[in-house]
Amino acid sequence: MRALRAVTFPLALLFLAGCGTPIPPEKASYIGHWQNQSMSLLITAEGRVEYRKVRGSTTTSLKAPIKRFTGDNFEAGLGPLATTFVVSQPPHQERGVWRMVVDGEVLTRGGEW
Repeated sequence: MRALRAVTFPLALLFLAGCGTPIPPEKASYIGHWQNQSMSLLITAEGRVEYRKVRGSTTTSLKAPIKRFTGDNFEAGLGPLATTFVVSQPPHQERGVWRMVVDGEVLTRGGEW
């Protein structure tokens, strides 16, 4: 029985890590690769987030499914382990360039990951 639990639990975690809710049509403008010099945020149509922020010698990163949108903000993570991305300006165009402000950072859509 212990051997079965030892195999089942990691498999369940892998399954949950792959789960994401597709981005709702009204939030489709969030999809893409957003970045500035210190932050990179990839949001996929399948509902996954890949986040990386560099502050000095510290790098913070996250790869997780989006759990939900609340207003303009969105929450990503697994189970009780989640983080909320605070969107103070949702995706919008400025002079033909897509921008969004997340956690106080002005991000531009496009470019390489």
